[in-house]
Amino acid sequence: MAQEVIEAPLPGKILQVNVTVGNTVEEGGVICTIEAMKMENPILSPVKGSVIEVAVSPEQIVKTGEKIAVIEY
Repeated sequence: MAQEVIEAPLPGKILQVNVTVGNTVEEGGVICTIEAMKMENPILSPVKGSVIEVAVSPEQIVKTGEKIAVIEY
């Protein structure tokens, strides 16, 4: 099966993580929320599939391009 690696599109702080390993997500489903420049930015799944890895946790600071999650589809 193919895998989609979700990366942080901008630097910021993870406010909440909406998925755990084993969850099924729909295309457009919210993976997590990143706070950047006092704005909350939902990170959406580009594919429908199963979450096989979550690489972030709430309050974690991420950089652009850092891995957030991996979805198998």
